[in-house]
Amino acid sequence: MSFVASSSDLRRIALSLDGTSEAPHFERAAFKVARIYVTLAADGRTANFKFARDEQEMKCMTAPEAFSPIPNAWGRQGWTTAKLSALSVAEVRAALEIAWRHALPKKTSTRKKAK
Repeated sequence: MSFVASSSDLRRIALSLDGTSEAPHFERAAFKVARIYVTLAADGRTANFKFARDEQEMKCMTAPEAFSPIPNAWGRQGWTTAKLSALSVAEVRAALEIAWRHALPKKTSTRKKAK
């Protein structure tokens, strides 16, 4: 597929995930289903993903050049900054799918799996 991911790749993939909509969120673009699961910086260089704490720890440990916890209470809740230029399109897709699953309405997440 593609080598380095861009903000256009993130937006395209996020909006292809079932039920996702995009809306402004402060100075960022937010992508949500029942809840926000990723935000994209205005400059398009970074995105903040909502992971479970164990997922956040694994991403930051295995790809520290790409992922880091947000350095505040949001980070302690699993919010993780990703440098898009350090990720492939496939890696962005995988991160989006993980975060998207957490944002599904509770009744949907047990009944329907992501493709």
